[in-house]
Amino acid sequence: MESQGRSIGDDSSISPELDRLIRQRGRDLRLRKLDQQNAVKIVNHLIDSLLEFLKNNDDQPFFREVSVLTSGSYYELVKINKPNEFDIMLKLKVPRLVFSELEEYQGLFYKIKLLKATRTEIQHFLLEDERTVSATKIKAEMYRLVRKFISNHFQGEGWVIRRNLVNSPAVTLEFKAKDDDVMSVDIVPTLEVPQGWPQAARAGPNIDKWLGKKCRRQFVSKAVYFVPKRPKGRNLKDDAKESWRISFSHIEKEMMQYHGNKKTCCESNSNKCCRKLCLRLLKCLIEGLKQQYPKELEPLCSYHGKTAFFHVLSDRVQDSFWSPSQLSISFMKLFGYFERCALNGSLLHFFVREHNLFSPPAFPKRALLFLTNVLREQRELGFPVLKVPSPTPALVPDTDAVIHPISGTDSIVASERTFKHVYVCLLVVIVCVGIGCVFQN
Repeated sequence: MESQGRSIGDDSSISPELDRLIRQRGRDLRLRKLDQQNAVKIVNHLIDSLLEFLKNNDDQPFFREVSVLTSGSYYELVKINKPNEFDIMLKLKVPRLVFSELEEYQGLFYKIKLLKATRTEIQHFLLEDERTVSATKIKAEMYRLVRKFISNHFQGEGWVIRRNLVNSPAVTLEFKAKDDDVMSVDIVPTLEVPQGWPQAARAGPNIDKWLGKKCRRQFVSKAVYFVPKRPKGRNLKDDAKESWRISFSHIEKEMMQYHGNKKTCCESNSNKCCRKLCLRLLKCLIEGLKQQYPKELEPLCSYHGKTAFFHVLSDRVQDSFWSPSQLSISFMKLFGYFERCALNGSLLHFFVREHNLFSPPAFPKRALLFLTNVLREQRELGFPVLKVPSPTPALVPDTDAVIHPISGTDSIVASERTFKHVYVCLLVVIVCVGIGCVFQN
């Protein structure tokens, strides 16, 4: 991978200015401990209260027994700027399930069915065949219960529930703090299927040289999770509307935690690496581009950067490649790979290798072309999106009078200008007074 496209992500082109920018921006992206403590306290109180509410709710017994799975960038220690986004998966207790792949979606979306007929509480969330688990019904009920929970227990405490989005698996809550900062919590109902990984992902992730064959076998032996998310696009078939998307967030979290080629990586200050810092920088770049071009880059998300990150880790496996002194070089390697994926229109899912995350309709060609152009522009201009904007002064000073002191012959010129100015003003006043007297007579 590193031998291709030397002009893209070539470490030999890193100027001293760019090196300083990358290192300074990396330091700025760290979360403040006090902010983390305050945010976690608020979120933990919310989730503990929600679990208690679900456990004792009389409306829907199916949701009484749930367990929490934390996922996402905060819990993977790659969150940037502020701890303002949390992902909480609520694993539902279900009978034995089986899945079948929706072939037109290259191994990412599935139909979930009961292995045997049942009269337990899940029967209220089945389709007409009394076997297929309805993604829309479970998500709608989760939304209703969370809305009731907020209304009964957190009314007036700053929490609000956002509008339900068709293509999102989450029920999203937002909390507005006193300083106007907004924090969001995504609550995602999740099904666990211990059937083994589907055929499209059974080979496992490409981590043999990075984390080892034993680690890959351990991952593949774990259960997989499914979340109620339908594919993007119009005129979906009924199966697609009720489909579940496979999730490897628990594996991704583990890979983030044990990310080194050697077990001792990041266990002490002497063994630190810059892997996660490189991902934070790429996330910062993606977030900045989306803020500048929200419509043009609507399909782009941080998961695209995370996927590219895993591919680069599986190629640059040695811990020495990722030493803190190699931060700028490592980031440029990561950025270069991401740019080449956009240029080639191919970013393969790290677990489901048949699925291209840069393919339409999920990522339209027009958006991909725009992304390719802005990535090239960022590289050529020295990554202006990573620069922190300087505060604009309230008043612009007179540079002639303030910045450059007057001395010598300059003072004579300044004095002449001052006298001329005063003379003109007096002349105008005399003329005005004279005209006024004429009219008065």
